[in-house]
Amino acid sequence: MSTLVVVGSQWGDEGKGKITDYMAQEADVVVRSQGGNNAGHTITFDGNKYALRSIPSGIFNPKIKNVMANGMVINPKQMLEELKGLEERGIKDYQLFISNRAHVVMPYHQELDGAYEQFKGDKKIGTTKRGIGPCYADKANRIGIRIGDLINPESFKLVLKDTLTIKNMELKMLGLEPFDFDKIYNEYVQYGQEIKKYVCDTSLLLEEEIEKGSKVLFEGAQGVMLCLDHGSYPYVTSSSPTGASVPLNAGVAPKYINNILGICKAYTTRVGEGPFPTELDGDLAHYIRERGHEYGTVTKRPRRVGYLDCVALNYARRISGINYLALMLFDVLSGLETLKICYAYEMDGKIINTVPATLEEYQNCKPLYIEMPGWEEDITNVTSFDELPLNAQNYIRKIEELTKTEIVLFSVGPDRKQTIKLKEFF
Repeated sequence: MSTLVVVGSQWGDEGKGKITDYMAQEADVVVRSQGGNNAGHTITFDGNKYALRSIPSGIFNPKIKNVMANGMVINPKQMLEELKGLEERGIKDYQLFISNRAHVVMPYHQELDGAYEQFKGDKKIGTTKRGIGPCYADKANRIGIRIGDLINPESFKLVLKDTLTIKNMELKMLGLEPFDFDKIYNEYVQYGQEIKKYVCDTSLLLEEEIEKGSKVLFEGAQGVMLCLDHGSYPYVTSSSPTGASVPLNAGVAPKYINNILGICKAYTTRVGEGPFPTELDGDLAHYIRERGHEYGTVTKRPRRVGYLDCVALNYARRISGINYLALMLFDVLSGLETLKICYAYEMDGKIINTVPATLEEYQNCKPLYIEMPGWEEDITNVTSFDELPLNAQNYIRKIEELTKTEIVLFSVGPDRKQTIKLKEFF
């Protein structure tokens, strides 16, 4: 049995797509376990760049089974557009399996998402307004529509009728126009028929694959610091991107999860609102943002940029059970005279080494730094650890020391070939 979970260990956008794509070359199955099209994975190979939103990262390899698991919320209209876009670029031979238990993002979810953000004013979360939160809310309220309903016209008619009655009342209370049942039904029942060929019990499929010895790679969206339970609440996503959530979100037993790879940037970024102790501004932030192309894959919003935060990284390691790290965008730091790594916070005069639970406490945290010399050399063409400048090697070793976690690969550019694996772990 060989399974590997790839998780973001910061606030998302760490480069999970690249590593999932890289590791997928060794996998038989790639599973997207949670989130929706509010996140994006950018994958670059053979000089081509692909931006995936909800499709698993193994879609480029016809031998790989790609699973959209039950923990996802799926916008069928967007997903079909994404598949069409891939097919127009020559990606036509693929295997895709969609869980019949995954929930469906409907157009009223997107309307509600935007309205909630507007009403929050200066306390807005900074969502992508893709309807993900309202869809997960309906799931928890037990009024959601699942893929299994969508592909059955009669079942879909019944559940949509009941749900739309409630959602239209909600829309009216928010001053929004209600949706017409016939219009939404006729549009979405067609989507259901188009995706029906992909739908199955993916939990059963995964158990069969694992038991026969297939290599299964699990990927999620966002990062541990955006976990609904353990992230910087309320500035979080609406699901759990942790390694611990994978068994539930994919319908597999916890005993099948035996390796968790945490993806982290050589610095820290986040999109949207919320605490960010090591955040930078001015020329240094602009330098890192432009060199790292730090703009949202889906939203194109400029990402907030900061020094590497090992307090948050250690917290993510503990919460998610991370036993290896992958260091991404390492080349972005070339040319900086001095680098800093946050090793602890100061809060109310006390030194702490974990992320506090409340927003007020976290906003009061001040980062404490280790300062290290940088390097001038271009490292985009290195192929081994030994080829790195000494100061770059020391930076990696310091992160390992502070997190008590081995860095098993690092990335010095966007292409697959610019990924240096230091040991076998899958």
